[in-house]
Amino acid sequence: MKNAPTAALLTRIERDWRTARPDLNPEPMLTVIAVQRTSGLLQAELEAFFAGHGLSPAAFDVLATLRRSAPPEGLTLGELAALMAVTPPAVTKRVDALNVRGLLDRLPDAADRRAIRARLTAAGREVVDALLPQHLTHEERLLAGLSAGERQTLRTLLGRIRAD
Repeated sequence: MKNAPTAALLTRIERDWRTARPDLNPEPMLTVIAVQRTSGLLQAELEAFFAGHGLSPAAFDVLATLRRSAPPEGLTLGELAALMAVTPPAVTKRVDALNVRGLLDRLPDAADRRAIRARLTAAGREVVDALLPQHLTHEERLLAGLSAGERQTLRTLLGRIRAD
C-alpha cells in the first residue's frame, strides 16, 4: 500500500486549515481522513481479490464464518449475523445468494421451526479451504509495512475508537 499520496494530502489539508482557521486544531479531522482513506484502500483491494474468485468480501465472510464457527448442523441466521456483526436481513440476502450457487444449504432448525440454519456444502467448504491461504497471503502483502507488534497496536487503537 502506498501512503505517500495520503501523507501529502494530509499535509496539505493541515496547512490549508491552519491558514484558513488558525484558531482550530485540524488533528481529529486528519486522523479520521487517514483512517477513512486506508479503509477505502483495503476495501478496494479485498473487493478486487474476491472478484477474481467470483465472490464478494461479504460472501466470503459468510463462508469463512461457517467454516470456522459452525457446528455440523450449521448456524441459525441470527447466530451467523451476530458472528459477522451484520444485520439479519444482510445475512439472509447473502445466504440466499450462496445457496443458489450451491455453496451452502438452508435448513430448518430442528429446535425452532421459525429459524433457518445455514450449513456449508462440500463445494462451499472446498471454496473456503482453497481460497483462505491465498486470502491470508494477500492480506499479509497489504500489511507488509507493519511489524507484528505494530499490527497488534493498530488493532488495539482501532478497538479503542470503537470502544470494544
